[in-house]
Amino acid sequence: MNEILLIEKAIGEIEARTLGVTRQFLEIHKVAYVDGKPKVARVDTEKENEAIVYFNVEGERFFLAVYIDVKPGIEVRWINTEPYHSICFRALSETLSLKELAALTTLVATEGVNRGDLKRIGGETGIVWKSSIIDFEPNPEADEFEDKLTKLLDYLEQDKLGVGRLVSVAKGYIQVHSSFHNGNTLIGGYHIDKMHIQRMCKLNLEIDFDISADGNFFNE
Repeated sequence: MNEILLIEKAIGEIEARTLGVTRQFLEIHKVAYVDGKPKVARVDTEKENEAIVYFNVEGERFFLAVYIDVKPGIEVRWINTEPYHSICFRALSETLSLKELAALTTLVATEGVNRGDLKRIGGETGIVWKSSIIDFEPNPEADEFEDKLTKLLDYLEQDKLGVGRLVSVAKGYIQVHSSFHNGNTLIGGYHIDKMHIQRMCKLNLEIDFDISADGNFFNE
């Protein structure tokens, strides 16, 4: 699929504002620009008949998403905001070091802190981490919640024994951080289907949600 053409179509809608929802959103927020062009966070071409072009929004974590039909021709169908989702597998321990946590699995961590490390919060010093924390986030890019959860489970299932050790020894669980656009207070939510639930059960996983509603309200 020609990503350049998809991006051109999506930028065309942002600049022309032919859809009412485009005008409504761009009255209260700005798309981030780089070198004079809207900043593309990602082009999602994973679906058969649809593509999604995600744009960064100035000063916000959520995205502006342009939905494009790719058959029979490439045409903008709709535009909406897409929440920012960070979905990771996290394990923490007050007794084990970060190195010891990492040794429990063959999966490669994306982030972590060691108990005793200094916290960096607002420039304060002298505060230390009481627990070691290890994170595994295989899909940090802009994407829909359901796709991110699927990809995380796909990744974790590559080492079920290691994940099991982190769950039993270090309280491993799925951590979700989300930023929704608070345009009209109807921010939407999550859908976790039966297959996701069954797969999480087989891995003995809990899931925790940390949600914020950000941005400006729509004009009346």
